[in-house]
Amino acid sequence: MKISILFISLFWLAVSGMKAQEIRAISADSAYAVVNVSVCNMRSEGKFTSGMVTQALMGMPVKVLQYTDWYEIQTPDDYTGWVHRMVITPMSKEAYDDWNRAEKIVVTAHYGFTYEKPNEHTQTVSDVVAGNRLKWEGSKGHFYEVSYPDGRLAYIPKSIAKPEKEWRSKLKQDAQSIVRTAYTMMGIPYLWAGTSPKGVDCSGLVRTVLFMHDIIIPRDASQQAYVGQHIDIAPDFDNIEPGDLVFFGRKAVEGKKENVSHVGIYVGDKKFIHALGDVHISSFSPEDKEYDVFNTERLLYAVRFLPYINKEKELNTTLTNPYYNSVTE
Repeated sequence: MKISILFISLFWLAVSGMKAQEIRAISADSAYAVVNVSVCNMRSEGKFTSGMVTQALMGMPVKVLQYTDWYEIQTPDDYTGWVHRMVITPMSKEAYDDWNRAEKIVVTAHYGFTYEKPNEHTQTVSDVVAGNRLKWEGSKGHFYEVSYPDGRLAYIPKSIAKPEKEWRSKLKQDAQSIVRTAYTMMGIPYLWAGTSPKGVDCSGLVRTVLFMHDIIIPRDASQQAYVGQHIDIAPDFDNIEPGDLVFFGRKAVEGKKENVSHVGIYVGDKKFIHALGDVHISSFSPEDKEYDVFNTERLLYAVRFLPYINKEKELNTTLTNPYYNSVTE
């Protein structure tokens, strides 16, 4: 009996030691990771039943903060949340750097698929959404050959994607282009914590639209409200321009700070586009059929952010953001 107990004890000590070694090995090789699903749901805790806090996109480099069976990660806009181990690919620093340096294919359509062969009638490999990035392996006919962070190979139609350098060379970051992109999101349903064409919340709409123009902005409305230039809106709205962000909430009162709870993109003519129920146009003017009395009454101010890209730490692009340029800290 004593021999059996001793054997069992030694067995569990050996197993525990092996597990500890595995954990140490993973720890040394997992400070970095890249998202390998089209839209990665990040949660407040490491379980599927916890609330979603934001989303990350395929090909996005992230930092791993801690892990069990789930990983707590931090995204390029410094937002944190927990993701299931199957949706990211942990990498060594060397592999992470290689991924960041590799030529990419950027998905430009709101939604699409990749395929096992250069033929849209073959088996799909995954779905993709705007802003996804995959490693460019070559071209074949009307398709790009791509690889995923986890090593899968696929073909993506050239009609829904572009090589990153070509995409960036033709990219416009002016107000008119940004407003035009925002209009393409019309009708997409509201999704709390959503930041993709599959669904967006109010600040997620801003985040998604700007990311399609290679602009990275803080995630939440309460953070977006404090970048760029603050503008107190004139009664006739003549001091704000299309592309400015408009913020809503509760004004500061004695004993209470202001509370920013909603954001939209001003499109001109006293109208703004925002996500509430779905993505739609609302108006500050009682004469318009889109008049939004609720949001008009809680309007706070506007923010002009375009002149401050890469001039403020919180406003940058994938060319300047440290996550896309191999963080070392």
